[in-house]
Amino acid sequence: MADDVEVSSELSKIAKLNGDFRKNYGTLLGAFLYLRSISAARGRSWLWGGLFSLACTVVLAWLGKHFPSLLRDW
Repeated sequence: MADDVEVSSELSKIAKLNGDFRKNYGTLLGAFLYLRSISAARGRSWLWGGLFSLACTVVLAWLGKHFPSLLRDW
């Protein structure tokens, strides 16, 4: 619950900076930077980390099945 309050506080600070992003970097780049900063304030999603881990596992399993000597040398 405390994390929710902290994230909300960070998002409100970023929202106040929206005009500064637009003024200093232009409309398009300012909007992009604003959205990236909101994304960073919210934190990372577990979904992308899980999908990356799953993809690495599948690739290593495939390599182990088709090229067992490649993985044994590590």
